[in-house]
Amino acid sequence: MASGTPAAELRELNDEELVLRLRESKAELFNLRFQMATGQMDNNRRLRTVRHDIARIYTVMRERELGLSVSPDEVPSDEVSA
Repeated sequence: MASGTPAAELRELNDEELVLRLRESKAELFNLRFQMATGQMDNNRRLRTVRHDIARIYTVMRERELGLSVSPDEVPSDEVSA
């Protein structure tokens, strides 16, 4: 089974950590594409896993942008008064 990052784990990260994870994943994807082009790739499945991780990160970022979910740094006002 692929060892991708679950969306629930990504939702626990703050915005800066998500951006950092996105940069790391894109760099890894870049390196994997070079390995594929030069014939050095051992695990072809890793390409798909990294692409799916990038899509999950973008999804979590978009959910926050639309207000469908909140960053762990942002505490809703009704939880503070309770």
